[in-house]
Amino acid sequence: MTKSDLVIKIINLNNYINQKDVQKSVDTFFETIITSLINSNKVELRGFGSFGIKKREARLARNPKTGSIVAVPTKKISFFRMGKGMKERLNK
Repeated sequence: MTKSDLVIKIINLNNYINQKDVQKSVDTFFETIITSLINSNKVELRGFGSFGIKKREARLARNPKTGSIVAVPTKKISFFRMGKGMKERLNK
């Protein structure tokens, strides 16, 4: 499902809401999550899951095309951990 699919689904379930308002709400929702992650805050949506940031240490890797060794710098990566409610719904 894409973001535009989500907007269309919300509009179909709530046909009294304007499409621009739904689009703005969805954009604000995702932007808030992104901003929180940038500020190293964890985002938890009860029954769905949580988003967080992990730090990957610097390491040496191999370029698969040339076989040469490449230094990979320290970086932050985002992760999603599924909540208990979501696991239960998926495994029914």
